[in-house]
Amino acid sequence: MVVQGSCLERSWSVSAGSSGVRLATFLRAQLPFLSRRELEAALREQCFTVNGRRGRKGDRVASGDMVQFIGQTTWLSPGPIPNPRLVVPVLHEDADLLALDKPAGMDCHGFSGRDDETLANFLLAGWPELSGIGTNRWEPGLVHRLDRETSGLVLVAKTQAAFDDLRRQFRHRGVKKTYQALVWGRADEAGTIAFPLAHDPGDERKMRAIFSRAAPPAKKHIWRALTHYRKLGEQQGVSLLELDMESGVTHQLRAHLAAIAHPIVGDVLYGADAEETFGLRRHFLHAGELRFTHPGSKSLLQLQAPLPAELAAVLARLNMKLTLI
Repeated sequence: MVVQGSCLERSWSVSAGSSGVRLATFLRAQLPFLSRRELEAALREQCFTVNGRRGRKGDRVASGDMVQFIGQTTWLSPGPIPNPRLVVPVLHEDADLLALDKPAGMDCHGFSGRDDETLANFLLAGWPELSGIGTNRWEPGLVHRLDRETSGLVLVAKTQAAFDDLRRQFRHRGVKKTYQALVWGRADEAGTIAFPLAHDPGDERKMRAIFSRAAPPAKKHIWRALTHYRKLGEQQGVSLLELDMESGVTHQLRAHLAAIAHPIVGDVLYGADAEETFGLRRHFLHAGELRFTHPGSKSLLQLQAPLPAELAAVLARLNMKLTLI
């Protein structure tokens, strides 16, 4: 390994046992902590060469070939790089857990050392002992996640015992998760959305609601999902909803609300037809409250994250009057 300034050169010699395998397969064996997506991105960006020539993921390597990586020193890190420049409000801390108020625009974690502005990077800068807590090296202590553009409460376990306890509570619906969302249309005063969800075959970024009871296509996984809502206010063609999730499926709230024709304001993925965003550069969805049993004291703990200023400004602009408190 040779380090030159901010770049790293690392080489591997292909053994006889690896002769004939695809380059991408060879690299996954050498760098098992990196995701397939990250390795393929590096190959597209010409970070790997074989005997000095640009390597492609489908290339076959032969015994004695020299595979070399040239790129940023942090890229091959086996875990998140601590970033002390990041600022995230800490709403609660004790010996067992942290509660953070994640801002919109920040991912909870990344997939390689190239991702350095995530919640995980913030956590390891302040609490390096979180490294190794949990089940994934890229998610130190993170008990659950929020979408990039969703703000609000994120729980972080400070010990493996606390992590296991909190994950068990999430799996068995022992954690009450309450969100606020501004949606298009005049919503009912209250309701429940129970459509199962599956990955959208036409857009891998999205989930879609399953309206039919017909058998799912082969190899198509379907998740049960349950969302309760009540209306807090209504003004100018939009409704402010309070949402409770009884399950935790990816994009559950966004997909469920779009399925009942009330997509979230500012959600370009699930509400692309709505051009008005009220000046937001994010969707109006905020994880405002968590209630659960503390893993140490076993007492009920209720945590709240205030509505961010940019969301509160939209409500003020709409002169939103709350009909329910």
